[in-house]
Amino acid sequence: MKRIALFAAGLMLSGGPAVWAASATASSVASNGGSSSASAQAVGHADATAHAGATRGGQAVADSVAIGDGNGYAASDAVAAADRGLAISNSRADARGWYGGSALATSESMAGAMGGVAISNSDALASGTLGGQARSQSYSTSLTRGGVARSDSSAVSEGYWGGSARSVSDSLADTVGGRVASRVVALSGARYHASAEANGRGVSVSGFSRTRPVEVRATSQAQRFGSSRSNAVAVQVRR
Repeated sequence: MKRIALFAAGLMLSGGPAVWAASATASSVASNGGSSSASAQAVGHADATAHAGATRGGQAVADSVAIGDGNGYAASDAVAAADRGLAISNSRADARGWYGGSALATSESMAGAMGGVAISNSDALASGTLGGQARSQSYSTSLTRGGVARSDSSAVSEGYWGGSARSVSDSLADTVGGRVASRVVALSGARYHASAEANGRGVSVSGFSRTRPVEVRATSQAQRFGSSRSNAVAVQVRR
């Protein structure tokens, strides 16, 4: 598992996105009968990176989409690394800001497999209008060695007028020969002068021949002058 982490970290460090300029970076590396593909797309005040690496007959697919509109900024990163296994990483970030409002969306997805199947999906959406502020952060990590691991993370945040909203979603699935699934959804909404915050985190870790699904959902809403906050955490570890 350490080999996957180091391999994926090296891929991420090989290309760093710019802070303000819209850019897209994709890299694909395959060796010893492996196959890999990477694609990245960035539209207006956005950065997208996709890195895929495969070896010893493994398959790696990385896809990243970041769309920033107006004065909103979006960043999306997807990393897939496979050693004799299959790794699929999907990441998407969408941010919008109008009339002085600001929005920030960050989506990060990483999938690593050694002889197994790892699927990671991350999605983040944030919108800010007028003086409103919105921030959405989504992180998904899926790691497996001879098993099946799936991680899904989604964060949605909205802010209108003078309100502010923030949502954070973090999902982790890790297994050795077993089957794990982690799904985290965080929603947050704010209108007028209100503020809202939603945080969700899920961790699923299992050993050989074990199945461990985890689902986390955090929802927070505030309208007019109110404020709201919600936190949800689920952790399941079995070796």
